[in-house]
Amino acid sequence: MRRLYSTFAGGWPGIGLVLMRLALGIALIDSAVLTLQSNPPIAVAIVSSVLVGAAILLAVGLCTPLVGALSALIELRQLIAVPADRLLSLLVATIGAALAMLGPGLWSIDARLFGWKRLEPSTRKGVALRP
Repeated sequence: MRRLYSTFAGGWPGIGLVLMRLALGIALIDSAVLTLQSNPPIAVAIVSSVLVGAAILLAVGLCTPLVGALSALIELRQLIAVPADRLLSLLVATIGAALAMLGPGLWSIDARLFGWKRLEPSTRKGVALRP
């Protein structure tokens, strides 16, 4: 993950990425739950279940590039296959692709797991550190 992003955005850009992740997660959960309530065929139910899992991962910021790209591909297929809600599918696919390219931001599990770590030197008694 560290190879994908040189830094994890903090400040206002990081807050913007959190808002994008939450908006995409809510939109994916909403559309998947509505689909699952209509007793769909098994293939559609599996895709909807995958989208619910992807939404949860996006909301917490775990595996964001992979999950963002996956949600973008699924929504692009939805855009082509189902003529209803084309605008929503296009919007969700665009946000998913943007998150895959931009990364999760500083306030995510990805940043905690894969972000740059700062090492503090040990200051044990009796051990002098060289300047």
